[in-house]
Amino acid sequence: MERNTMNKDSKIEKKRISILGCGWLGLKLAKRLLQHDITYQIKGSTTSFSKLDRFESLGITGYLFDLNPGFSIDHSVLESFFDTDLLIISLPPRLSQNEPGFYPQQIEAIIEAVKQSPVKEIIYISSTGIYSDLNRIVKEEDVVLPEQSASPDMVLAENLLISLRPDKTVSILRFGGLIGYERIPGKYVKGQKDMTTGSLPVNYIHPDDASEIIITMIESNVYNETFNIVAPLHPTRREVYESTCSQFGWESPTFLESSVKPDFKIISADKFSNFYQYEFIFPDPLQFYYVLTENLV
Repeated sequence: MERNTMNKDSKIEKKRISILGCGWLGLKLAKRLLQHDITYQIKGSTTSFSKLDRFESLGITGYLFDLNPGFSIDHSVLESFFDTDLLIISLPPRLSQNEPGFYPQQIEAIIEAVKQSPVKEIIYISSTGIYSDLNRIVKEEDVVLPEQSASPDMVLAENLLISLRPDKTVSILRFGGLIGYERIPGKYVKGQKDMTTGSLPVNYIHPDDASEIIITMIESNVYNETFNIVAPLHPTRREVYESTCSQFGWESPTFLESSVKPDFKIISADKFSNFYQYEFIFPDPLQFYYVLTENLV
């Protein structure tokens, strides 16, 4: 399939970019975007007042608001945040903390704001957690409707945003587990005994790749498509746990061997590779970069 790609020698049009949910991934992405030629202005939302000074020190225009499930800010402030070219939605669903239907209501509030804004493009951070354990390789078309999903509310949220097409360009990114820096798999299981999930393949993505993939999309083209975003290699949990425990001198967990394998899934990111030329920084989760304590600035 022929696709339009931007001439790298041409002048890249700078964009105003708003990140709704400028948290662990959003802040890393904002810092990278500020270093890049594609960025004219970065706006970031947070629910934490203490982060606003940090945003300002980094050159991010900060906005303090919550979604409960509507916006808890004045209309003029909301209008200012959505006065942007590209909206990146990185809003954790917190499905275990909220009633069913709460997250789609949050997305509906965002959509209403988008309809009254100049936003042209939307990148929505979804999750590969929407896939059930089907004991095979899974692709984007395996989950299109909420009833096909292990997380119906997230698929409903995706479809609500997709309904903005074709007036807006909406790209859905189903991210694998975001692991790296101070998020160290072995830290959460060190010393545990008789684990039964060691044989499961991991579906991880390093935040450096997550950020660079989004930048690649903005730089070349944002498509009305859904993409799985995971590292191309899928070692087992046991391999990842033992590797990271060894790296930091922690006691490795122990594992029970069973003749019955637990249910699993391997997420395919082939579709993304068919649309974009991207070389992973960390293709192998066994080689991810970690630090015990990250410098927050």
